[in-house]
Amino acid sequence: MDRLTCIEIFIAAVDEGSLVAAGRRFGLSASMAGKYLTGLEAELNVCLIKRSTRRLNLTDAGSRYYDRCKRILDEFDDANREASDASISLNGVLRVAAPVTFGTLHMGDVIGRFLKDHPLLNVDMRLDDRYLDLHDENIDVAIRIGRLADSALIARRLAPCRMVLCAAPAFLSREGTPRVPEDLHHSPRLAFSEEVSTGAWTVYDENQQPHHIDGPIRMQANNVQMLLDTALAGIGITYGPSFVFGRSLASGELINLLPSYRPKDLTVQAVYPAMRYTPVKIRRFIDCLVKDFGDIPPWERY
Repeated sequence: MDRLTCIEIFIAAVDEGSLVAAGRRFGLSASMAGKYLTGLEAELNVCLIKRSTRRLNLTDAGSRYYDRCKRILDEFDDANREASDASISLNGVLRVAAPVTFGTLHMGDVIGRFLKDHPLLNVDMRLDDRYLDLHDENIDVAIRIGRLADSALIARRLAPCRMVLCAAPAFLSREGTPRVPEDLHHSPRLAFSEEVSTGAWTVYDENQQPHHIDGPIRMQANNVQMLLDTALAGIGITYGPSFVFGRSLASGELINLLPSYRPKDLTVQAVYPAMRYTPVKIRRFIDCLVKDFGDIPPWERY
């Protein structure tokens, strides 16, 4: 008898609770399913299941064999799906969520290329700075920036997110260029109101000692790009991710402050619900993001 079929019937008998149900799954009679199970036990020279007219009971050997064979069959199914995925044309809808500013600045190009490569696929894009519940909102994959709380979501790193402290040349010519964090104690700040901690900004010296910057908040907003525009106008100092400020820093429209002091960097990650087999459209999309962003993402290439 075919060993794989014997194992599949054994697993089905345990899962279904009877040889009748196991045989039905494979289009076999209960007696034929029993013959497969008996053949497997004879080949192994061990009793796997104790049968009675009412129920099946795993022996100790049967329980261990079931656990290992179940994992093997699951891996076998995944291998088959993965092999067939290579020839699958993606279709349907991919639902993606991302923070507003990051999505606006950096997701359009990569999604455009992804759609061009997969003409039968559509994307439903949600831009929201809140952490949406992927299950409740029916979202396939979300872009998250920062440190993630423990959850049932699977996370994959996409790119580094360097945090920067900066100001416009006009502001520095008026207020002076700071040399140490203490020089900024009275400087007007332009702050992101949705920051997890909205108090003082913290930078670290070369010995990893923290220094706090807690000047008065001249403006706060729940959109980082608005802070960029206000900083460019020379209103105050601002603090945020390089994916917003990188181009302006490279052009000289903004100046990186206190280069010897570093904020804690964050990470751009893709998260998706935990499942035994991740749909191919999610895996290919995340692979595309990893390739497009990388260790030196576009916002660091200026």
